[in-house]
Amino acid sequence: MKQIELLDPDRSAVIVIDLQGKLLEMTYRWELALKATTRLLRLAEIFDRPVILTEQYPEGLGPTHPGLRATYDALKTEKRYVSKLSFGCCGDAGFNEAVESVLGGVPVDQRRFVIAGIEAHVCVMQTVLELLRSGSQVHVCWECVTGRGEEYRRHALERMQQAGARITNHESVAFEWARTKDHPSFKEMNRLLREGQLS
Repeated sequence: MKQIELLDPDRSAVIVIDLQGKLLEMTYRWELALKATTRLLRLAEIFDRPVILTEQYPEGLGPTHPGLRATYDALKTEKRYVSKLSFGCCGDAGFNEAVESVLGGVPVDQRRFVIAGIEAHVCVMQTVLELLRSGSQVHVCWECVTGRGEEYRRHALERMQQAGARITNHESVAFEWARTKDHPSFKEMNRLLREGQLS
């Protein structure tokens, strides 16, 4: 088993998978996933971490939820958008090019991916398993991931964890990136996390 490490911001990227309005609003506790993922994007901005946003067949499933898309569009940190047809993101050449463009200087086995998105048991799980197979470390934010039904979500999280993914949350990600209250971004991070309950 690989050694468990805290997240290193210099080797981390955030991947937001297919949080599209038409499908998102059919999922379990979708408001929580939306709010938590929006906060995760703002944390990526605070810590200057790259973000990759994907959409699955947007012509049929529609675009990313407008509130989340507005947050993504406003990011000043490095970001990439990928429209895809493959369920697992790694099956799409555009996604792999996006990963190389934001983490190309980091060896594959040193890359740390922070995951949000839907659906847990389809596109998220296939992406996580593919990233793990490549040798990268994957951190899945449980509150940023959902699907059509609590059991689909729960069992998908269990399978991802059994495969080697770290199940985490957006606050833990932020505190691991900061590591100390003396981090230059700590105060801004702390203000964001105090903005109110997500549930």
